[in-house]
Amino acid sequence: MANEKNMQTLGSLRESLTGVETFYVVDYQGLTAGQLTKLRQDIRTKGGQLIVAKNTLINLALQDGGRDFADALQGPSALVLAQDDPAGIAKTLSDAAKGNDRGIPAMKGGFVEGQRVDVRVIERLANLGSKQSLQGEFVGVLSAHLSNFVGILEAYREKLGGATEAA
Repeated sequence: MANEKNMQTLGSLRESLTGVETFYVVDYQGLTAGQLTKLRQDIRTKGGQLIVAKNTLINLALQDGGRDFADALQGPSALVLAQDDPAGIAKTLSDAAKGNDRGIPAMKGGFVEGQRVDVRVIERLANLGSKQSLQGEFVGVLSAHLSNFVGILEAYREKLGGATEAA
């Protein structure tokens, strides 16, 4: 008979993975309790969740969704779920790894918007920045182009002799 605690953990993992299209598998071994707590808080502020569980249970929960990560689940592993901002969570993990001399948490693999990705893709995603910063850049580019367009329209109106009329 299966251990009741493991069954509860598996049920909780399955529930947490429901509807999640992006997650990362990381190695967290070597982080102090304080560093792990800070990492959890940083991930939570980005709309994510860090889950530490046995590899067997993580693998079973992932296989239920048709995702096989048995090769990445070697050694101590944690799942980092990214509901809202996959790039922001990847950046948070990358910044945490750069913040210590051992490079922990170390990426093992990931699943981004329905596709399995390797560590290089996650690193590139981390370099993009957060969703909010990308949206800000996009709005800035759009507003610059709209300003130019309005300037062109006003110049054309003046050329046609309608400078005195209100638009």
